[in-house]
Amino acid sequence: MGTRCPGRTLSPSTSAVPRVPRLPLPAEGTRTRGQRQSDTEGTVTSPGQLAASRRSPAAGTGCGDMSGDMRALLCLWLVAQVARVALSSRVRSRRELGPGLYQHGVYDAGGSYCQRGDVCCRGRDDGCTVPYHDTLCYCDLFCNRTVSDCCPDFWEYCLGIPAPFPKPSGCARAGLHYPTGATYRDNCNLCTCGPGGQWQCENHACLMDGELIDAVNRGNFGWRAANYSQFWGMTLEDGIRHRLGTFRPSPTVMNMNEMHMNMDSNEVLPRHFDAAAKWPGMIHEPLDQGNCAGSWAFSTAAVASDRISIHSMGHMTPALSPQNLLSCDTRNQRGCSGGRLDGAWWYLRRRGVVTDECYPFTSQQSPPAAPPCMMHSRSTGRGKRQATARCPNPQTHSNEIYQSTPAYRLSSSEKEIMKELLENGPVQAILEVHEDFFMYKSGIYRHTPVAEGKGPKHQRHGTHSVKTTGWGEEQLPDGRTQKYWTAANSWGTAWGEGGHFRIARGVNECEVESFVVGVWGRVSMEDMPHK
Repeated sequence: MGTRCPGRTLSPSTSAVPRVPRLPLPAEGTRTRGQRQSDTEGTVTSPGQLAASRRSPAAGTGCGDMSGDMRALLCLWLVAQVARVALSSRVRSRRELGPGLYQHGVYDAGGSYCQRGDVCCRGRDDGCTVPYHDTLCYCDLFCNRTVSDCCPDFWEYCLGIPAPFPKPSGCARAGLHYPTGATYRDNCNLCTCGPGGQWQCENHACLMDGELIDAVNRGNFGWRAANYSQFWGMTLEDGIRHRLGTFRPSPTVMNMNEMHMNMDSNEVLPRHFDAAAKWPGMIHEPLDQGNCAGSWAFSTAAVASDRISIHSMGHMTPALSPQNLLSCDTRNQRGCSGGRLDGAWWYLRRRGVVTDECYPFTSQQSPPAAPPCMMHSRSTGRGKRQATARCPNPQTHSNEIYQSTPAYRLSSSEKEIMKELLENGPVQAILEVHEDFFMYKSGIYRHTPVAEGKGPKHQRHGTHSVKTTGWGEEQLPDGRTQKYWTAANSWGTAWGEGGHFRIARGVNECEVESFVVGVWGRVSMEDMPHK
């Protein structure tokens, strides 16, 4: 009979069995390193005994103690059995002939294999395996021989003894071993290999959160979310700090008198309106502020560009320079660290700016201070100004200065904003941006509660400013009508609906109707087309 490890009940099958309390060390007479159990018999044979049996098949059979025919028959039978055992011992399996797992050193000595599979098997069980990189390792007692094919954690997990090789310092990840102090990034969080062999990761809220994206797309919120590579690796705090950049208007500015539109109470406005369709070639594409918290400059330049184009009847279609504002409008402004809308409009009225081609955007990475101003102007009379420096872009020679009239605040009335858009062109609006807005892909946006269950650090908001360009409405599956505004953001055309987004209209969603600004471009008769 084969030897059995005491204290353990074995499954009769040859497959790996779930682990029960640790296997005891082999008792006296059981197989250990340098010994091998026969594939066909349960006996344990040492290498010396096996060699002796090969030299003398009848040795040790007891045939010399018997007489007569019975003795002859018994001797023949015993010789045949010993020969069969000897023959079977010569036919060694591929596993026995293998070089073992550790001929080139221990790989992933601290890995979890037998423990992960929760298997420890008695005796020899060729099915008691766990995947080990591009091969298999074993969790049966037979693996613990001179040419070992045991899993690295077999000794500690199954036998409760130290492994016969030192446990390396460092951490494992994706099948690879890293030294103590090694780092990798998991989205926005930095993970460091600690001295105890465990990865220690930061716990920031990330700007792109897969759980929130899935929650939005599973919910019936009326819009879809997506993962943007431009935001991957940023914390939510980074997004609020570097991707917005409009200071909330001061109480004095918020108390400005609102300009009301002359409207007949029975006036009917169209259900859909798109400024680009009414003024083709005069509405500019969405801009990209990068990691510059300068939406105050980008939204101002965007609205002024469209308004000058419209009010000059397309004779002038400048794409004005946000960088001119970021670098030169420094009075109570902070460049790529934020600014005020009223200050931006003051500068555009009093000093004016050149085109983006003349003074291109360079402040991508939100430096502590904006680059020094490279464009100045002087008055030429009648309120007009002239540049006193060449374009920072040496490839462009046109340094014409463009200005606006004083900006005016519109009423927060939905219809009055629509009337202004319809008659005079795009307007500027502040927007309170929440954590889910960064993930917006399409549909009619409303702020969702998906982050509420993740704790306060996953719920952040900040003030932004955008260019509102139109409106519309959409029939919902339940038969209701959802009204919306269309607006251009400043996060590039890969974000949202080609750089635009739609947001619920008439309910002051995210304060989009609370502070709306219009302006007229300063256009003289000499700027108008002549017949």
